[in-house]
Amino acid sequence: MAENPHIQPAETLMTHGRIRLRTLVLIRWIAIAGQAMALLVVRYGMEFEFPLGPALAAVGAAALVNLALIIRRQHRRRLGDGEAAAYLAFDIAQLTALLYLTGGLSNPFAFLLLAPVTVSATILSLRSTLGLCVLSLACITVLAFWHLPLPWNAEKLSFPVVFIIGVWMALVVGILFFTTYTWRVAEEARRLS
Repeated sequence: MAENPHIQPAETLMTHGRIRLRTLVLIRWIAIAGQAMALLVVRYGMEFEFPLGPALAAVGAAALVNLALIIRRQHRRRLGDGEAAAYLAFDIAQLTALLYLTGGLSNPFAFLLLAPVTVSATILSLRSTLGLCVLSLACITVLAFWHLPLPWNAEKLSFPVVFIIGVWMALVVGILFFTTYTWRVAEEARRLS
């Protein structure tokens, strides 16, 4: 049986890039706006003390990366698997730095570490997705033990260790479940197409 030359195997599609740079830049601008707004509301609206300068620097780093991408890659429309994985790894690292400065796993926004691995499971190869999962798991483990206190304006707010372990376990299960589920569904769709 002759193969159709216009149909590429799923692995070939993944290695040639399945996401536009513009899409990642747009998603990151939305994240930057949300992060900056949350920081300013917590600091000035709720009057909670935390290291605003370093937190805004973490957000500013993401903005600088976005600007560099816009300037450097205006004509390149699609990213390869490795490049897209590198950009998502940066997003994980940047969010980890921000969470470190604002309470670690006791910060209610810690669940956002699920987003980059879910995006990866949708569009990238299994190898890249597994690498990003390992990075995310390492980051949440670090955040469970090392972080600045959660911003609070009364007395110092401290959560019991069992709560932090519970949040850590929930994030581990979430990363593994969402990544596996999303990757399997996306792989099935790739095979059908």
